[in-house]
Amino acid sequence: MAKSAEVKLAIFGRAGVGKSALVVRFLTKRFIWEYDPTLESTYRHQATIDDEVVSMEILDTAGQEDPIQKEGHVRWGEGFVLVYDITDRGSFEEMLPLKNLLDEVKKPKNVTLILVGNKADLDHSRQVSTEEGEKLATELACAFYECSACTGEGNIMEAFYELCREVRRRKMVQGKTRRRSSTTHVKQAINKMLTKISS
Repeated sequence: MAKSAEVKLAIFGRAGVGKSALVVRFLTKRFIWEYDPTLESTYRHQATIDDEVVSMEILDTAGQEDPIQKEGHVRWGEGFVLVYDITDRGSFEEMLPLKNLLDEVKKPKNVTLILVGNKADLDHSRQVSTEEGEKLATELACAFYECSACTGEGNIMEAFYELCREVRRRKMVQGKTRRRSSTTHVKQAINKMLTKISS
């Protein structure tokens, strides 16, 4: 059997935006009403995406980490889910600074992420319009999803799968570049040897 591809995903957003509920909805198709918002959890999940078995490790951050912890999470992750609550403008305004942190820690690499507006079922209490979410996603150059961990509306599974696809694509591109540069090194070394022999 072919070895499965491994992908490390980290979920970021302030406490209370529904990060854990999103992850649990994705993994179990259920909604949990109560959980400790200060807990950090890691989940493992295997799925077949585009005929390829992908092993995901999903880090659900507590949203209250100190800067050093947060930086550690960013270094660990390969793909990121930035979550805000559509009924909490403050949580939306934290998205751009969070993306800047990802860029800072990951540079010179491009950061692979998706933006998720959660609690779409609470449209009557909405503080952030869908258009604003779309506009921010364009600025961040990433895919945008609005969904509800509570009702399951919006394509939560597709959001996670799309992020995995993007991480895999980036890895393949980086792998090719790395291979190319190592072949170049070998060629250069051989040429040097040949030059020495002939001189």
